Amino acid sequence: MIRKIISGLVLSLVACALLTAGGAGDTTDDGTTRIGISKIVAHPALDAVEKGVQDELAARGITAVYDLQNANGDVNTATQIATKFKRDKVDVIVAIATPMAVSAANSVRDIPVVFSVVTDPVSAGLVPNLSKGEGNVTGLSDKTDIYAHLELFKRIAGIKTLGHIFTSSEANSAAALAELEDACKKLSIELVVQSINNSSEVKQATEAIIRRVDGIYLTTDNTVYSALPALVEVALSQKKPVFSSDPTSAIEGGCVIASGFDYYKAGRATGVMVADILGGKNPDSMPTKFLTDPSEQNLLLDLDAAKICGITLPADLVKSANQVIENGKLTTR
Repeated sequence: MIRKIISGLVLSLVACALLTAGGAGDTTDDGTTRIGISKIVAHPALDAVEKGVQDELAARGITAVYDLQNANGDVNTATQIATKFKRDKVDVIVAIATPMAVSAANSVRDIPVVFSVVTDPVSAGLVPNLSKGEGNVTGLSDKTDIYAHLELFKRIAGIKTLGHIFTSSEANSAAALAELEDACKKLSIELVVQSINNSSEVKQATEAIIRRVDGIYLTTDNTVYSALPALVEVALSQKKPVFSSDPTSAIEGGCVIASGFDYYKAGRATGVMVADILGGKNPDSMPTKFLTDPSEQNLLLDLDAAKICGITLPADLVKSANQVIENGKLTTR
């Protein structure tokens, strides 16, 4: 009997410990806030957003316990993560990239959801318009100027036929494709597209179109960027340039030009929104945030990749770049 009583006490203590550790929504005795951060895949840009959020909150003196989750490109896992955050009652959910944001918004109604680096939150059904949130949902967009990118690519590399690889299941990629098609039409560029379902198909997709195009343009497609090294390897083997909309993912080299947001700064800006909500602001009243300051943009040039492709980058463009890769070395200015 004594043994049974002791065993029961031990089990009760273990259960209490597990409940205390798992109850991510319960504020700790010292006032710690619990925040769930989810990303669709691990790659440099999304990792930078994740870090930026945490650094911004720390800089504001906000002590938080973070539950960091990665869906590894699986939409079903994204839904499971959102459900976990709901069950754990975290104080705020930060959903990085469109699939995570959609899963969180659809699964959670009573916890603030802050999406980050979602290209088109309206088309994704996250908010009704860009001037306000939707219930418990608001966030930050990483929409880029595709027309300006193509105009530069055409001028620098003489692009007449452009290749594009995108993930058919990502709403942001579909929205970007429509804008890309419009920009190509205006610039008299023929567009060749190849869709993929997961990152393991990126290399094969690149091989399927690389001999038919003058270069490849990448929008903010997280699945594609998670396999970027394989893509640029194929492209450079055929001396075809790659233009990336994500400078953060291009720091390992291979993209002749990468222009877009500084994703770490996007994370910091997302952190500001989280802090505002923790301070009592209603997500419904918060408009979608954009990074519009020039200091929040990056231009990365890979002179080594340009040389392989037989492209001479103008001196003024090189001078304006925030980051330059030359002789295998990355220099940040």
